[in-house]
Amino acid sequence: MDLLIRFLPSQRSVRAPVGTTLLEATRRAGLPMAGACGEEGACGRCGVLVLEGAEGLPAESPRETLVKARNRVPGELRLACLVR
Repeated sequence: MDLLIRFLPSQRSVRAPVGTTLLEATRRAGLPMAGACGEEGACGRCGVLVLEGAEGLPAESPRETLVKARNRVPGELRLACLVR
């Protein structure tokens, strides 16, 4: 099953299979995404705000919580490299 992911403010959309990270979807949509850790979930630069559909995402993992705290990422953001 594919999911439709829409990015704002660009209004670009991409279909991605369940299990795709938000970072992978961002790249499929041709959008830039900051990151310095090589998608290892360590730098915290890929924080995104999920406006709709957050209830369908898995809960924040302990690793994501730790990385966000260490890198001063606001609590309402999710790390695109870790969220599937």
